[in-house]
Amino acid sequence: HERLAIIDPESGEQPLTSNDNTIVLSVNGEIYNHKELRGELKSSYDFKTDSDCEVIIPLYQEYGVEFINKLRGMFSFVLYDKKNERYIAVRDHIGITPMYMGFGADGSVMFSSELKGLIDVCSEYKSFPPGHYYDSKNGNLNKWYEPEWADGRVPAEKLDLSSVRAAFEQAVQRRMMADVPWGVLLSGGLDSSLVASIAKRKTDRGEMSSVLNEVHSFSIGLEGSPDLIAAKKVADFLGTKHHNYTFTVNQGIDALEEVIYHLETYDVTTIR
Repeated sequence: HERLAIIDPESGEQPLTSNDNTIVLSVNGEIYNHKELRGELKSSYDFKTDSDCEVIIPLYQEYGVEFINKLRGMFSFVLYDKKNERYIAVRDHIGITPMYMGFGADGSVMFSSELKGLIDVCSEYKSFPPGHYYDSKNGNLNKWYEPEWADGRVPAEKLDLSSVRAAFEQAVQRRMMADVPWGVLLSGGLDSSLVASIAKRKTDRGEMSSVLNEVHSFSIGLEGSPDLIAAKKVADFLGTKHHNYTFTVNQGIDALEEVIYHLETYDVTTIR
């Protein structure tokens, strides 16, 4: 298992295991509320690492599969329980992190964050549905994320802009959690400009620690494109350390095949 180490790059190597080594966990993603979850554990637990994902193990020990609803973040993982000869595979609420499920000719079930890892060993494979978990105990895919809006319910509450702002700022702050340098992708549009603004303000105020103590912003596009011009204006206004990258039309066309191969999607927005 290879991971992009964001939290605890020194000791958070995977797979993660329980203290008695009977639970093994391989996970891709981030658990934004891991500190709160550690504090809410009913029993004391001797953590081996500072990884945000290790909290999944004691949560499973205390709550079984019901713990999944407590997680806030983006994640896909497989947890193996040796004592009970059981494993579960889980994908986050809306499928931010990729996950695929494959079936071998011998009836085996496999999981991978890349479809390429299953093609040569599985006779059948498919995308693992977001907001679901697979339980080897019954061999079923079960839906764990069932928000109220999923059934078409129209909210009756009046619009509260202060609540929207608070929720948005909290969402950005959660994603600033890192033990390594990080930056923001800035297009100059409304969404990315607001995210960059919040990240810069919270960093300047010392509300969130940053390895570099400054916010780096990044933009990429065709030379002279409106997005790059707008992004530079926003970066100058906010005072971020801005990095601008350009490519030609031919370079973009030449990269398409490789980009699609690695992303494993034809989705225009994702590829662009």
